Amino acid sequence: MEVIRKPIQIGNSKGVRIPATLIRSYRLDRGFVMKATHDGILISPVSGLKLSMEESFAAMAKGDSDLSTALEWVESGLSDGLED
Repeated sequence: MEVIRKPIQIGNSKGVRIPATLIRSYRLDRGFVMKATHDGILISPVSGLKLSMEESFAAMAKGDSDLSTALEWVESGLSDGLED
């Protein structure tokens, strides 16, 4: 997907709006890293951030896994002692 955007004024700086669909798709809502490359700027999600149990279940429900299976794990006590 290629989208052409113009920088916008943000105080004394310039910025670029990232569409919400891209933020969700690439999991940028928890933060991201911008890296200068030979071809341009690479934006990637921050690694090492752990999802909460609810976020993990929601991610599983979006994928091939079934939310009911994840909830069965919780009810079975599999998650006991794993809470923050």
